[in-house]
Amino acid sequence: MIVAWSGGKDCTLALRELALGGEYTPVALLTTVTSGYERISMHGVRRSLLEAQAASLGVPLREVEISPRAGNDEYESKMDAALSALRSAHPAIAGVVFGDLFLEDIRAYRESMLARANLRAIFPLWRRDTRELATRFIELGFRAAVVCVDSLALDRSFAGREYDASFMADLPNVVDPCGENGEFHTFVYDGPLFANPVVHARGEVVLRDERFFFADLLDPATSRRGAAGGAEAAGRRRS
Repeated sequence: MIVAWSGGKDCTLALRELALGGEYTPVALLTTVTSGYERISMHGVRRSLLEAQAASLGVPLREVEISPRAGNDEYESKMDAALSALRSAHPAIAGVVFGDLFLEDIRAYRESMLARANLRAIFPLWRRDTRELATRFIELGFRAAVVCVDSLALDRSFAGREYDASFMADLPNVVDPCGENGEFHTFVYDGPLFANPVVHARGEVVLRDERFFFADLLDPATSRRGAAGGAEAAGRRRS
């Protein structure tokens, strides 16, 4: 199986479900990266930290570069090419695993896109209670940083925080505990699936597109300190 990978908590839980099931073996983590920014699209996490995360998880990483402000046509053509290459390398691949929880339009889009490649879209967390999932994630010992916050849902103080019981307690009732509506995004850096923690330091919080607060995670191994927040509109839509 291929795992659609953003580096966040939901895809991490989906990967765990895959490991627990034992029926399928993950052959790749598939991630879109915005060229020029060298960051995970939508989440804004540095590419070097993404690579360290995949190495700790022990699953090969397949990065798909999209241009800043890429439209769906570019996104889909590059994803189609990546899926084709992965299937050529692993002919037994049956589908792609997603961490989506309840957004029907996103699910329909993914299923339609994969049908073109004769692949199934698999949603191991679908319709699970999001508060229970969030609590379980924390209780299992996973650790994650909140790397992006939508200012329409949460204020700046939530960006850069640890995704823990305290964060959950402070969330307004209208915000989904898993951020499924895009209220916030996370980067998982340690937990049961990890061989070792992804070492990082917390950097500055900046506002992008007059709406999104990005908390930069610095990579001590590279000392790269570029501006936070390489997320682009195309990433927010579909990646």
